[in-house]
Amino acid sequence: MPMPLEPGASVPSQEAFAAFLTQLTAECRHDGAQWENATLERFLEALAAWVASGPGWYEHHQHEPLPTDGNWTYFAHALVAATMYE
Repeated sequence: MPMPLEPGASVPSQEAFAAFLTQLTAECRHDGAQWENATLERFLEALAAWVASGPGWYEHHQHEPLPTDGNWTYFAHALVAATMYE
């Protein structure tokens, strides 16, 4: 199963983001044991490291600048909500 977001792909809406998360969950269920960061703790540590090195890493692998219009607060709220949302 391919990863759910290929280089150059976009997530243009709330519905598309929810579909992306559903597809990422399916990938985790299917092949999560093979992920480099298979535990939640390692996943969050890697996410923090990726965000900290964001512009350079993103530009190298996506071949475009890191978008300046990202909503980091929304992303943070989404992660926190996932710890308690039923």
